[in-house]
Amino acid sequence: MYRGLSVIAVVPVLNEEGKIGRVLGRMPRAVVDEMLVVDDGSTDRSPEIARQLGASVLPMGRVAGVGAALRAGYRYGVDHGYDVVVVMAGNDKDAPEEVPLLLDPIADDRADFVQGSRFLKPRASFGAMPFYRRIATRVHPLLFSLAARRWVTESTNGFRAVHRRVLADPRLDLSPTWLDAYELEPFLYLRVIQLGYRTAEVPVTKVYPARHLGQTKMRPITGWWSILRPLVYASLRLRR
Repeated sequence: MYRGLSVIAVVPVLNEEGKIGRVLGRMPRAVVDEMLVVDDGSTDRSPEIARQLGASVLPMGRVAGVGAALRAGYRYGVDHGYDVVVVMAGNDKDAPEEVPLLLDPIADDRADFVQGSRFLKPRASFGAMPFYRRIATRVHPLLFSLAARRWVTESTNGFRAVHRRVLADPRLDLSPTWLDAYELEPFLYLRVIQLGYRTAEVPVTKVYPARHLGQTKMRPITGWWSILRPLVYASLRLRR
């Protein structure tokens, strides 16, 4: 428990056998009660390595998409009675040591949803972050802020913490299959704001590895449409 909160860390993974061990090895076990690796159809040793390091593994059985994996992880967290679900990347771009930064606003009863922001960290270094990502991750928060009618500095970073009261709200429907890819992350953030929950941003680290080590599985066109689609739908009032 961390300050009276039971915490589960959800880590979606697709073929990250070279990185998942470092992610789990850096997890603050005095803070996180359970590590859950959601295996999105890996064909390498990622699930095996996760189990060896003490994580529970939830197999999707196929490549279902990161949104589908996150949906399954959130459901697991609620079903198992955890107070807070923390999500982080399985490719070692986040800093698991910073989990308490995400939890403190919830423990202080100041927020129900905490978004990690790489842009709030003083003198931040993003590593080998591709130039197009530097531009896109700056533009998306501007568009998100317009759709949400609330200023945010970060909207594409998956390093975040959510209280179970949010995830258990019947008004929050994460079940549509159009959320199976990258749509779910911005959609969830947007709906949390629309439903009136308290949100907060905290400075976190986001470091991209060298290109030859693998930086992202997102494809430039289809992937970016995925994270823009919830904003387009919200602006046109097409779906909720």
